[in-house]
Amino acid sequence: MKKKCLSVLLAAVTALSFTACGANKNNATTAAPAADAAATADASAGAASASKIDISGAKLLSDGVLSVGCEVGYPPFEDFADDGTTPIGFDIDIISAVGEKLGLDVNIINTAWDGIFAGIGVNYDVTCSAVTITPEREETMLFSTPYINNYQAVVLLAGDNRAVNSFNDLDGLTIALQKETTSDILMSDYKSTGTIDVQIVANEKITSCFTQLQNGEVDAVVVDSTVADGFINSSDDFQIAYADTAEAEQFGIAMAKDNTGLQKAINQALLELDEEGYIEETYDYWFGSAAE
Repeated sequence: MKKKCLSVLLAAVTALSFTACGANKNNATTAAPAADAAATADASAGAASASKIDISGAKLLSDGVLSVGCEVGYPPFEDFADDGTTPIGFDIDIISAVGEKLGLDVNIINTAWDGIFAGIGVNYDVTCSAVTITPEREETMLFSTPYINNYQAVVLLAGDNRAVNSFNDLDGLTIALQKETTSDILMSDYKSTGTIDVQIVANEKITSCFTQLQNGEVDAVVVDSTVADGFINSSDDFQIAYADTAEAEQFGIAMAKDNTGLQKAINQALLELDEEGYIEETYDYWFGSAAE
C-alpha cells in the first residue's frame, strides 16, 4: 500500500533528430498550467522551476504543444474538478510540470482506457494515465523512466474482518475491477488457470468498482495500491486488506516507439522534478497519510 518514488533515474537514450509535424486535435481539454495545478495540490509546494531542455529531437503533433491522452476518471491520478471540465490529479500535475520544463503547453485529451494506446502518435503525443510499464507494452511503445511505484491490492469495506493474505484468499468471492487493466490481467489469469474460483465484475470505470463495494454488490475490489491509497485518504469506508509488495509495478509516460527525442526530453524533465522534490510533494498531497 505504498510508496513514493525514491529516485527517478535518467535512462540512457541515444538522441536522434526529428522534424516536428502538425496535426489538429479534437475533444481536447487544456489542463491548467503546471503552476496552477501544483497550487491545487499544495500551495506551499510551489510550481516546478523552469528549465531549458532541448526538445529539437522530439516529434510533436502540434508545434509548442504536448498533447496527452488520459482516462479522466481514475482518481487520484486523473479526475475532474468540481466544475466538471477541468482535469486534476497526480498525473495531471506531473505531466503539466513536465510540459513546463519542456516549454510546451499541455493539452489533456480525455480518452477511454479501452484503446488508449492506439491513439499515441495519432491523437496525442503521449499517454500519462497510470500506465504500468510491462514487457508486452514495451514491444510497441516507448516509456519514460518510472515516476511512481505501485502494487496490486485488495480493498474491502472498513470493518470487514475477513483475512486476505494473498490473492488465493479471494477464492469464492465476487470482485470488482476495471477491465483491461493489470488488475484484470492478473485476476483473469488466476481464474483461467483454476487457481481460484472467483467471480469477476469488470467495469469501465474504477469509481464504479468502489460504488459496488459500498453497495454490497461485490465482496472486494482489486486495484492499483496507489488508487486504493487515494480512495482511503478521502473516505473512511474502505481498507486495504492486502497488497502484493513482492510484485512491484512502475508507472511511466508512454509514447511512440520511434519518438526517442521526446523520450529523452521527458526523462530529463522527470529527473529535474525528482531532484527538486516536486514529485514527492505532489505525491504527498494526492495520496496523503494512507500511503505512509
